[in-house]
Amino acid sequence: MSRRKRLPTEPLELTIESLAHDGRGVARVDGKAVFVHGALPGERVRARITRRRRDLDEGITLEVLTASSERVEPGCEFYDRCGGCSLQHLDPARQIEAKQTMVLENLRRIGKVTPAQVLAPVTGPLWGYRHKARLAVRNVRGKGRVLVGFRERQSPYVADMTHCEVLHPSVGRLLVPLSELIGRLSIRNRIPQIEVAVGDALVVLVFRVLDPPSAADEQQLRAFADKHEIEIHLQPGGPESVNPLGESQGDLYYSLPAQKLRLAFGPLDFTQVNHALNCELVIQALQRLAPTPQERVLDLFCGLGNFSLPLARQAREVLGVEGDEALVARARANAEANAIDNARFATADLHDAAALERAAWLRERFDAVLIDPPRSGAREILPALAAMGHPRLLYVSCHPATLARDAGLLVHEHGYALRELGVLDMFPHTAHVESMALFEQDTGK
Repeated sequence: MSRRKRLPTEPLELTIESLAHDGRGVARVDGKAVFVHGALPGERVRARITRRRRDLDEGITLEVLTASSERVEPGCEFYDRCGGCSLQHLDPARQIEAKQTMVLENLRRIGKVTPAQVLAPVTGPLWGYRHKARLAVRNVRGKGRVLVGFRERQSPYVADMTHCEVLHPSVGRLLVPLSELIGRLSIRNRIPQIEVAVGDALVVLVFRVLDPPSAADEQQLRAFADKHEIEIHLQPGGPESVNPLGESQGDLYYSLPAQKLRLAFGPLDFTQVNHALNCELVIQALQRLAPTPQERVLDLFCGLGNFSLPLARQAREVLGVEGDEALVARARANAEANAIDNARFATADLHDAAALERAAWLRERFDAVLIDPPRSGAREILPALAAMGHPRLLYVSCHPATLARDAGLLVHEHGYALRELGVLDMFPHTAHVESMALFEQDTGK
């Protein structure tokens, strides 16, 4: 039985050498890496070690002895305890530069590839940008009240916070009222989380309920929704169990103004958290692929049509493929609602290489392809795409390591060249980064 390593009783003075992929500063003590929250490269800090592992230690900054010129005052008073953000102490312009450097370093180190051109980062709103979130809920008897918010940094506990600066203001200002509401309910101990979904004209909060609310509970929930002009849904089971409490007030949707599109979505559907940056993401994708009215485009991991429908505005035809049948149904409905008749959709598990061998659509001819996979990447589908011979392939990624892995496969095994790489600050003040990589068939090989 292994024993937990004893932590130092005294703080350490550390010199921070670099920034880790998760936004923590990295120092070294006797050759061992120490990851320190709240520290920036070039700084000298006093830090407390909070965890020891065989290959690295973890710590938190207690005092900045020598500050970086890029250090700024965090914009949220709860930043020191809340785990929702990790980079508020770093100048926003430097945040996206650091993320771009991280993506390029992953491409070089993991994929052994370098883009021919690096595009200028795309930035947007720094505060109030989160339209989707999952808030934790906990009735803390020691505090005599319910806590609603993000979890504490590297902790299962809910952060004690009264508001959130990165959540959309319609929800960020409701943490205390939500705490007071849930504290009055008979099921206050049976609500573990609230899903947030903010559309252009409607705000939906999905309460995960482990026990059914009483009639009095439902009356209070309805009154709260009316007062704050939101819609409350209840989720007693899986995602399919979500239903509005009372009559729905309207449609949950977001717009893509440049393409004159309105996309409906369910409160638990995947959508980008930052609507303003999503609009820029779509514009960038259209510019990179530049489909003509004579071309056919394949959109993989298409979701509810975020890229498929804008592409259909320019291309002759678009085929969107997605593994979630409910999202495919949503995409078809969005196409119909926007009077788009040149986009069709299919359901397929894009991570099942064996099943993909039988997919009829993989025997069709397309002029370009867009891939927007989850964090796990798109490794399984790449051989089939390469065999189809798409001249242009745009890869939208939310995870630098899997992008780098797949980029290496496309370049070194499937005859593509990485022409352009761009990053978008979809998640300001966090270490998450959205990137877009344009690959073209390398005719020189």
